[in-house]
Amino acid sequence: MMKLAILQMQAASGDPAANLDRIGRAMREAAEQGADLLVTPELAVTGYGAGEAITDLAEAPDGKTATRLHGLSLETGVAVTAGFAERDGDTVYNSAMLVDRRGVLEVYRKSHLYGPYERELFTPEKPSASIIDFRGIKLGMLICYDVEFPENVRRLAQAGAEAVLVPTALPASGHAALIARKIIPVRAFENQIFVAYVNHCGADERFSYAGLSGVAAPDGSMLAEVGETGEELLFADLRTEDFAASASENTYLADLRV
Repeated sequence: MMKLAILQMQAASGDPAANLDRIGRAMREAAEQGADLLVTPELAVTGYGAGEAITDLAEAPDGKTATRLHGLSLETGVAVTAGFAERDGDTVYNSAMLVDRRGVLEVYRKSHLYGPYERELFTPEKPSASIIDFRGIKLGMLICYDVEFPENVRRLAQAGAEAVLVPTALPASGHAALIARKIIPVRAFENQIFVAYVNHCGADERFSYAGLSGVAAPDGSMLAEVGETGEELLFADLRTEDFAASASENTYLADLRV
């Protein structure tokens, strides 16, 4: 079993120091509750709506952000997945890093950029299926819009993922609840995996966010879910054995023909 914490967060736009302080407080609270891993939203470190400032704030995966998160993990014993702007030479990616007491375990780069705002700031990465074995559970990562393409989740499931972590910046809209409360559980059910979908809340100078973070189980149920407004730290126990019956009844991966 792995105890997962998710932080629905109102990021300070363009202020990595403030956002890392907020993530640090959540990691300490998660440690008090016995959590193994905290997941934060898309671009949680810079704030999603920081615009061109994101380019200036982008850094390498071994930069100040990674150093700070590593220190927090050493302090708390909790691993963290945090969205950040990654710089590789002149190229900037919308990325998420998984950090624990050993350092940076994985960096995932978003493959499906959403709208002109993201396309002007970031370069998309080729879709991939990297799997991290963490505390006995095989984890994959996607970012926001990526999860709305079923092929991306299926690719990870076929590679052996048991849970997919999805930092997101889902804006408030008439279809936000459809994505967060219907598509996400379907992704979990059709692949018989856990899906953690972790969003911003509130608003910045460019966007208002839908909230609605949650953790979907392999049987399509929600293990934890947050409302539309307000910061909140929630917890979910990921126990694959609890969903053995669902996996035996819904053999989508075994029966798939391509």
